[in-house]
Amino acid sequence: MIRKLALFAALAFAAPASAEDPGAGTVLASVNGTEITLGHLIVARASLPPEYQSLPDDMIFSGLLDQMIQQVAIEQSMAGKLTLQDTLALENERRAFVAGVLVTQLAAKALTEEAVQAAYSARYDAFTPQTEYRASHILVESLEQAQDLKAELDAGGDFAALAAQHSTDGSAQGGGDLGWFGLGKMVEPFETAVVAATVGKVTGPVQTEFGHHLILVTETRATARPTLEEVRAEIESALAQDAVLTHVEGLIAAANVVRPETPIDPALLRDTGLLTK
Repeated sequence: MIRKLALFAALAFAAPASAEDPGAGTVLASVNGTEITLGHLIVARASLPPEYQSLPDDMIFSGLLDQMIQQVAIEQSMAGKLTLQDTLALENERRAFVAGVLVTQLAAKALTEEAVQAAYSARYDAFTPQTEYRASHILVESLEQAQDLKAELDAGGDFAALAAQHSTDGSAQGGGDLGWFGLGKMVEPFETAVVAATVGKVTGPVQTEFGHHLILVTETRATARPTLEEVRAEIESALAQDAVLTHVEGLIAAANVVRPETPIDPALLRDTGLLTK
C-alpha cells in the first residue's frame, strides 16, 4: 500500500510534458485510449538491430510509431483470446526480463575498478610460475601394438604420421598433438610420464584407463603471471556471478517458498497437451 501511494504521489506531482518541452511521457498517439509515448519509442529504438540504427531519425520515428500503433490495436483485438500457453509464455518472459534487469543492475554495481583490482590481486599477488607441457601421443588399445609402433618410431618413423594412422582418439587428426597443458589436466600415470620425459624423445608405452600411450613431449615453458587486461573479462564475470548469487540467495532465504510434496513425473514436461485441458 505504501509503495502504491508513493507511486501515485509521484505521478500526481510530476509536471506534464508539453510539445515545447518533450519528455518520456509525451504522448505521440493513442489507440482507443491507450497512449503511446515518446518513451515507448526511445526504448524501441534502442533495441533495434545494428543495421537499422543508422537509418535517418525521421524514418525510424515514423516507422516505429506506425508499428506501435499496429501492435496496440492488435493487442486490444486479442483481449480474452490468448490461450493458456500464450498467457504462461508471457508470464515467463516477463519474469525473465525482470530477472535480466536485476542481473544488469547488480553487475554494474559490483564491477567497480576497485573491486576488479582487488580480485586480481587476491588471485595473482602470490602467483608462482608453473611448468606447462606441449605433447603429442599415439593411443592404441593393445600393449603389443604400442610396442610395435615404438619400435617403428625408434627406427626413424614419423610420429605425426603414425599417430594420424593408428591413434584411436580425436587427436589423431592433428598428428596426436594435445596442445599445451599444466599439471592436473591429464590422468595418471600419463602426467607422471610427461613430467619425467625428455623433450623430443618418445616415452612409453604408458598404460591408462584409455589404453596404451606413446608420448612425445615437444616443448615446455614456464607460465607467466597474466596481466589484468588478459583476465579482466574472467574476473568481471566471476564478480558479477558472485554478486547475483549472493543477492538471489538472500531473496530466497527471506521468501516464504513452499514446495508441495505432490509427486510429479518429470516426463510431464513434454506433455503440451496439458495446456489445452
